[in-house]
Amino acid sequence: MSKDIRIKKGLDIKLVGIAEKNTTKVSLSGVYAIKPADFHGITPKLTAKEGVKVKAGESLFYSKSDERILFCSPVSGQVIEVIRGARRKVLAIKIAADPAQEYKQFETKDAAKMSAEEVKNYLFASGCWPFIKQRPYDVVANPNQAPKAIFVSAYASAPLAADLDYTLAGKEAELQAAITAVSKLTEGKVHVSVGANSNSPLAKLNGVELHKVSGPHPSGNVSTQIGKLDPINKGEVVWVVTPQDLVIIGELLLTGKFNATRTIALTGSKFNKPQYVTAIAGANITDIVANNLDNDNTRIISGNVLSGVEVKEDGYLGYYDNQLTAIPEGNDYELFGWTKPVFNKVSTSRALTFSWLTPKKKFDLNTNTNGEHRAFVVTGSYEKVFPLDIYPMQLLKAFMYKDLDEMEALGGYEIAPEDFALTEFICVSKQPHQKIIREGLDLMREELG
Repeated sequence: MSKDIRIKKGLDIKLVGIAEKNTTKVSLSGVYAIKPADFHGITPKLTAKEGVKVKAGESLFYSKSDERILFCSPVSGQVIEVIRGARRKVLAIKIAADPAQEYKQFETKDAAKMSAEEVKNYLFASGCWPFIKQRPYDVVANPNQAPKAIFVSAYASAPLAADLDYTLAGKEAELQAAITAVSKLTEGKVHVSVGANSNSPLAKLNGVELHKVSGPHPSGNVSTQIGKLDPINKGEVVWVVTPQDLVIIGELLLTGKFNATRTIALTGSKFNKPQYVTAIAGANITDIVANNLDNDNTRIISGNVLSGVEVKEDGYLGYYDNQLTAIPEGNDYELFGWTKPVFNKVSTSRALTFSWLTPKKKFDLNTNTNGEHRAFVVTGSYEKVFPLDIYPMQLLKAFMYKDLDEMEALGGYEIAPEDFALTEFICVSKQPHQKIIREGLDLMREELG
């Protein structure tokens, strides 16, 4: 029986620049890049060297900890550069794309007739295993530890997030094939969450437990849904797959081709025409935003404004991302800005700020933090936007001073960095919450396994 999820704690940040529901196909980029940093927790071992020709779906590198986990090229072409950093760490692999794409041909499969082991091996060989992430730690899933459940969130509540009902329309066959396959990987349930009033294609799938979600952000975060439906205890694992990645897995099963094409939402006030475009993972940002970006003092973010990563115009789309956001760079400062009433900024406090008077107003915010880094100030504001049954301030402090016992006891297994994006946004101390959580989770994974 389905269980509705109603969230009261949180904050919807309404920004100008929501994508209009029309889709433009972007021409093929000249160069694509895959960044191992997108696959957190993976140490890459290269299989494709500079000068090698690859097809879409052929391996570029594998995980040092498990050679079965392959990471494939999203396009066919020639590997033209392997960018390395300190200690020869691989930072990016660049592929010059062929004008006409060639795909490595995999077998088409009937997911209903596959065993769990066959599904695993198929996902390993095709490079689709990295689409499955695990909690705890928010890393690529460990295939040697069975999950107690699998979660799919088809409700995006982040600011200006892509409308998944629109981007997934017409993909029912691919979604059903993928769900049928990944459901073989757990003896538990496959939980699918959709918006309370949505018309999501995932609501019509067989073999899932459907949940309707309502409430402010972060109601769409998987951690919020896991906490309400099946909390993680020590020693337990759940796996997470995004709907757009399910489409890639489903198309592979139906056609035998690894097609990493995504529908990307171009959002934010710095786009002349916020809209949707189709692009392949790892595409060059310049090609995606061509003739549509006001690049005067602009910050481009691969992802949403709360948890995305800053990229330059000559950078590349994140492997998992289905959104690009462009907002004004906040490198100017207001004289005595804190002493006067503020009407053009979002705030959870009513002291000299009046955004609460216009709850439906859309704001054109910039990246200015409106303050400097300082010690934690205990205000009680975090708890107002944090719906998990966790003490956010205490957990952040435990992660900062690296007390593993407290990190476990206070809920470290249940969270991901994105769950602290809102507390970071409203933090009067300007502490980097997501960075603190990421470093703490890495420590827990290293020390506790």
